[in-house]
Amino acid sequence: MIERYSRDVMRSIWSEENKFQKMLDIEILACESLAQDKIIPAKALATIKKKAAFNVLRIKEIEKKTGHDVVAFIENVSEKIGPDAKYIHMGLTSSDVLDTSLSSILKESSDILINDIKNVMSALKDKAKLYKNVFMIGRTHGVHAEPITFGLKMALFYDEFSRNLKRLEDAKENISVGKISGSVGTYVNVTPKVEEYVCKKLGLLPAKISTQILQRDRHAHFLCCLALIGSSCQKLAMEIRHLHRTEVQEAQEYFSKTQKGSSSMPHKKNPILCERICGLARLLQANSLVGLENIALWHERDISHSSAERIVLPDSTILLDYMLSLLANIIENLIVHKDNMLKNINLTNGLIFSQRVLLKLISKGMSRLEAYDIVQKASMRVYESKNSLKQALLENPKVKKCISIKELDLCFDLKDHMHHIEYIYKRVGIN
Repeated sequence: MIERYSRDVMRSIWSEENKFQKMLDIEILACESLAQDKIIPAKALATIKKKAAFNVLRIKEIEKKTGHDVVAFIENVSEKIGPDAKYIHMGLTSSDVLDTSLSSILKESSDILINDIKNVMSALKDKAKLYKNVFMIGRTHGVHAEPITFGLKMALFYDEFSRNLKRLEDAKENISVGKISGSVGTYVNVTPKVEEYVCKKLGLLPAKISTQILQRDRHAHFLCCLALIGSSCQKLAMEIRHLHRTEVQEAQEYFSKTQKGSSSMPHKKNPILCERICGLARLLQANSLVGLENIALWHERDISHSSAERIVLPDSTILLDYMLSLLANIIENLIVHKDNMLKNINLTNGLIFSQRVLLKLISKGMSRLEAYDIVQKASMRVYESKNSLKQALLENPKVKKCISIKELDLCFDLKDHMHHIEYIYKRVGIN
């Protein structure tokens, strides 16, 4: 199996090195804007841009004394710059730097996840095309219903992930917002011009209004979006798990020659990857609740959201990156048993065509109540005798009088169920 997922890239986005680099970029950009208005001397700006740097270990060392990560960061940067460091963080509050850098990180994370979803969609689209006309039984309540094709099943998930793609693109846009508005969002010590300059350089929009922080409905929206996508992954993985069952055996995960399914039973080939996805989806769903709880903060801010966000935001993005990449591999390498699909279609001796017979009898003038009663009674006899539904129906004089054998045969034709498959595919966007 190909290890496609970009775990290392996603982890690097959430590294302390990248976080502090984003914070440093924001501090320098704020100085650039202030220098344009002559608030910071050009010479001082040149020194800041030349010497500004940080060391993560040194920041940690200072933080042990200050108990404040941003203060420790500023002190470390100031050590590198010298006297002109007095212009660093001028008029800013910690959350100006932290929230804006967090938005930039979430935007970068979104780009990876968007690409992951597109990979899943590509794999699903390929399978939808390949198995477009491969018949299988559709199930409702886990019970045989009417025929579909395996391609239609894949097309359904393709359409769902296209909605997930749109959701994530919306969530990315919603979170791609920064704020440089000071301690309570009033710009009293820093002008909106600085905010506009910094945000533009980072590819963010300035928040229309903020307190000391960006409002956490944005982050809750983002986490809920990830949870929704994770739930779709769970749904698809669970479908494969059901099709993988011994009694069904219509589709299953790829199982390598050296893979082991059980420590005690050598014959086992378990859907462990799909089970893993189902389990991990629960974490994304739980993390979304943290995001919702973080919305309500005291007045212009408190810090109760911060500690939780430092866990759930990196964890959720890294986790979903892994899940989507794993799912794309599962779909690409899925083993499909077409013979078993046909075998299972015939398992109920034609009962799955009961509605076609019902409608045919009605079209020939029989009342719906009478037609339903005839077909249901014939179906119950099939359950008991294991004869075919067609045979049971032909034993009823009313059926033989109402429709011809040729018309009855057509009711049991699989292809008769697929008149509109091209229409469905076109509407979904699979050509």
